[in-house]
Amino acid sequence: MEKFLHIHLFISIIFSILIVILSNEYSFSSLNTTYILEARKRFMSTDPMKLPDPSMPSYTLTIYNLDLFEKSKFKDYDSLLESRLASCQARANHLASILENGNAISANGTLVRPQGEHESKGAREKVPVTTSTHFIGQYVASFTIGTEQVKSYLVIDTGSDLVWWQCGPCYKNGCYKQKNNPLYVSTNSKTYRKLDCLVESRNCEITNKVYECSPYGNTCIYDYKYVGGPRTRGWIAHDVVTFVLDQKQVSIVFGCGKDQMHGEPFSAQFSGIAGMGRRVMGGGNSLPSQFEADIISMCLPGALSTKGSTLSFHKTPFKKTTSATLLQDFRFPSFYFANLYKVFINDREVPMFQSLSRNFGNYTTRDSSIVDTGTFITHFPQDFYTVFSYIFRLQVRGIPMIDVPPGSVHDTCYKVNTTGPDPHFPVVKLYFGSQNPNNLLLLTQQRVMQYINGVFCLAFLPWDQTVALIGSNQLQGIGLTFDTAANTLSFDLDSCD
Repeated sequence: MEKFLHIHLFISIIFSILIVILSNEYSFSSLNTTYILEARKRFMSTDPMKLPDPSMPSYTLTIYNLDLFEKSKFKDYDSLLESRLASCQARANHLASILENGNAISANGTLVRPQGEHESKGAREKVPVTTSTHFIGQYVASFTIGTEQVKSYLVIDTGSDLVWWQCGPCYKNGCYKQKNNPLYVSTNSKTYRKLDCLVESRNCEITNKVYECSPYGNTCIYDYKYVGGPRTRGWIAHDVVTFVLDQKQVSIVFGCGKDQMHGEPFSAQFSGIAGMGRRVMGGGNSLPSQFEADIISMCLPGALSTKGSTLSFHKTPFKKTTSATLLQDFRFPSFYFANLYKVFINDREVPMFQSLSRNFGNYTTRDSSIVDTGTFITHFPQDFYTVFSYIFRLQVRGIPMIDVPPGSVHDTCYKVNTTGPDPHFPVVKLYFGSQNPNNLLLLTQQRVMQYINGVFCLAFLPWDQTVALIGSNQLQGIGLTFDTAANTLSFDLDSCD
């Protein structure tokens, strides 16, 4: 028997080594702890200054996991992950505030309100302590800006439509010191010019509380506040973005950020934020609107990926075999709503509640789910999540559930024997529009469970809204194609690391 156990242990070790070597193959399908820990070591030791940044053709950008740049602030991956979860909760609170304050929302979906006005219930809940900087999104894209072709990392944010970056000469003490890129200086770019808010009024909507048309030089002043504290101020201008491979230059409207220091701090790892909100016909400042792109495709790198992936406009390399319908809500034109219809755990359906039928699970209404790459973990309505997590626990076989520590955002965690076979947890099936294989997004393993502080936890969370919020952890490695002309969102599983 002892000899048999030694042989079994030897085989397990060899298998674990093969998993590490073949990490791309097992990137999302395995919950092998040896692989996960080795992948974390590689991730934490990767030098972000040595990331490959290949020249890209027109309307194509390289995107990276933002954590590759933020990780140096943390002692280990678990502390990085805890901070990311705290930021995810803050992001969800921000979106909840927007959904609950429709009459106080600017045209681009940003919440603008005086101090003390109504906040969402979620915004008043305790959010775990995080670092002093605020994460706005999960991914950064590499841009080449101006005639000097300044390389800049901008966070991509599908929940907003303003594109801005730090813009010298700054106001006194107005710009933070960037760690990875030189500061863009507008006076050094021959293609830079201020926007005339009278002539180009569609890019400076004075009915939007973010913008103001100043009579002094017809300057479009903007003041953009992110719930949670970060703030950018400056004026709207034009300059070019260069796609290096074919040297194609495209002029875009952007926020020339003169002051980013009168709010909670932005991360010094990026230069600004690229709003990726849904295209608005005949106007709008988001990149899809400015590029007049009905099709946007991206593959979100995995949580432990040390590689870049691509963000493309006007075309997609991904299959469209599985699709959801994109729905429009003109109260929130930047958001990507999708018609989430039913949810299964293995083959057991999670029932809907009558109180939720107004939105969630009712595909005839507009707002059943929001797809947001800036949110890390998928959120379900509170009542639905209670039943969802209960059914999930019933479906888990042979893995002991543990009590979660106080203050954890998770409520369903399991302790796994690291020397035993790989654990297999229930799959989660998301159906969009109808219960049809062509409308099924199948989530397994690392898209369902999260390994944190030595245990596996259910990677879904509750919130106080009647819509679902689909986040990047569930979408990692999936080729996404947003087609706002056909009103479809397509999923191509395991298209990138």
